[in-house]
This record gives sequence, structure tokens and C-alpha cells, in this order.
Amino acid sequence: MKRTLKILKILAIALLSLVALLFITLLVVWQNPEFGGDMDESSLAKAEASPQYYNDHFENNPEALPNDLMTNIREMRGDQIRIPASPFPIEIPQISDTVSSGINATWFGHATVYVEMDGKRIMTDPMLSNKAFLVKMIAPERYNPPPISVEELPAIDIVTISHDHFDHLDMNTAIHLADNGTLFFVGIGIKAHLMTWGISEEQIYEMDWWESVSIDDFIIHCIPARHYSGRKWMDNSTLWTSWVIESPEHQIYHSGDTGYGPHFKEVHEKFGPMDISFIKVGDYGEDLGWQDIHMPTERSVEAARDLNSKIMFPIHWGTFSLSYHDWFEPINLAVQYAREKEVVLVTPKLGETINADSTITNEQWWKPLELEQK
Repeated sequence: MKRTLKILKILAIALLSLVALLFITLLVVWQNPEFGGDMDESSLAKAEASPQYYNDHFENNPEALPNDLMTNIREMRGDQIRIPASPFPIEIPQISDTVSSGINATWFGHATVYVEMDGKRIMTDPMLSNKAFLVKMIAPERYNPPPISVEELPAIDIVTISHDHFDHLDMNTAIHLADNGTLFFVGIGIKAHLMTWGISEEQIYEMDWWESVSIDDFIIHCIPARHYSGRKWMDNSTLWTSWVIESPEHQIYHSGDTGYGPHFKEVHEKFGPMDISFIKVGDYGEDLGWQDIHMPTERSVEAARDLNSKIMFPIHWGTFSLSYHDWFEPINLAVQYAREKEVVLVTPKLGETINADSTITNEQWWKPLELEQK
């Protein structure tokens, strides 16, 4: 009996020690600056004045559909080919010292696009790190490195951030850009993350949907989206957005992560046709709740039509395994639906630059990699 009690006592102490260790570990992780910060008084006042803010969080309008747990579990257990077996072909971008007129756009992977437009350098959703979460053991990892490292980037004038998830906003990339004078355009609440990372408030424009800011002869417009947000918790504590960037000669659209909705037609009604639209095509699922905030590819092509975009540039695919479809499915569907709906689509390699005024000669460069796994 005494022996049994002694063993139970040892087990109890070991269990309590393990719980204490886990608690301390979580506490330390939770203090990591990569999680960002909380809104200050000025941001909170802006949030409370926003039509999108209800009871301490932001909401979609209409509200997002609920997720179907069983559909997600079934998909998670599926046999999709989620990761390519071989590296993607990569072109090394040729970045000049000066930026001329026109539009040149280069895919850096996922939702990160480097754009030279009418004298300014622009970047969407800055994420050039290898892993899209701070706990590296469980973080989604890139299939391929970006075509250039963050240290090789030139000074970027304008960065638009669609929302604060790790695959769209990377602390190390943002800090490097800020050190070179970048101006950041973000939804309400994201300013707190950037300032936690030491970025000056003077470099940050925190905006609500349909607000606009003029920088020199450019205008940056904050546009509605259908999504969700949060870095520590998926608590919708910051505002998700899309963006229109307008110069005197051109305008481009950055979707970020979004579901399909009437906002695409509203953008066209307000601003007219887009020269290039960077539209997410991947990381959706069969769950209608998931599709409501991550539009499937057919809807992405419809969005390009709604925007009356001269060129659709597909993003948010082929970089991280974040959902339950074959890695090549989104780009194949984008090609198919663009052809059916008569949408002009480009299919750049990583690092390949698309000139908006040049003849488009698409190459289905991913097909040999796809065939390796079939």
C-alpha cells in the first residue's frame, strides 16, 4: 500500500510539473513580439466608429457562414497531393535602379507581389520568410524559396497588407521594409502589430473600408473583403481588407484573402476597370463556410470579370500547404475558367516579371511537376 501511494505521489508530481512546464512555455511563446500588439486609444476609437465593428470585434456583412466540421475532417483525411515533389522553376528578378512608367509585376510567392508602377515600387502582403508561423515545428513551410531574399529588396515605397495572418504579414519582412522607409497601408488594428515591431507610426496609414489616402500623385483606396483575422486567436480583432492603388495613368487591385461578394462589382462601379488584379485562387475547401471567406477558383475568375480587369494575376497558391486540395488544382482551374469566361490570365513563374503592356505568352510551367506525381 505504501509503495502504491509513493508511486501515485511521484506520478502526481510529474504530472503537475509537466502542466507547469507547458504553462510556462505557452506564457513565454505568448509574449513573442511576432504575435503583435493590441490597439491603442486612437485605433480603438477608429474601430468603434467603423460600421464593421461590433462588440469588440469586426464582422463580415452579411455575416460569414458557419464552418462544417465534418466536411473539414473528411477533407483533411483525403489523399490530395498537397506538396510538389520537385522545386518550381524560378527566375531571378532584374530590379533596376529607377522605376519607369507602366506596370511591371513580379510574383514572389503566395500573396506577395512586387510591382513597379509609374515611378513607385509597391509590394502586396509582405511575406518572404520560410515559415508562416512563429512555432517552427508546426508552421507551414514554403515549397520553394522566394526568388530573392528580403535583404536584396530595393526600398519599397508602398506596402498594402490585407490582414494580419502570418502567411500575409511577416514580422521580419515588415521590419526590413520599414528600415528602408516603406509606407504601410493597413486595416484597423494592424498598426499595433507594426508598432510593436518598432515601426514608426508615421510610416503607417490605418484605414477603414472605402477610405482613401493620397501619397504624392498616387491614391491608395481601402476596399471591403470577406475574411477573418487575428494572430494569437482567430478573434477578428483587426480589419481585413482589399486594396486599389491608383496612379494618374493606371490602377491595380490587390484582393488579399477574401470570399466572393458584391464588393467586386462595387469596386468597378467606383473606380472603373483595373489594369491588373492580383486575385487569390487557392486555399479553399468544400466546406461552404470556408468558401465564404476563401473563394474557390471559379469565383476568383468571376471576381476578375466583375472588376473588368484587363489582366488577372493569380496569387495565393503554390507556396504553402494551407488547405485540402492538390497543389496544382487552383492554377489548372484558373486557366480553365479564364478560358471559359474570356478573362485574360497570366501564369508567371516565381520571380517572372509581367509587363502589363506586353503581349502575354503564358507557359504552363507547372505541368511537368504535376505529371511527376500522377
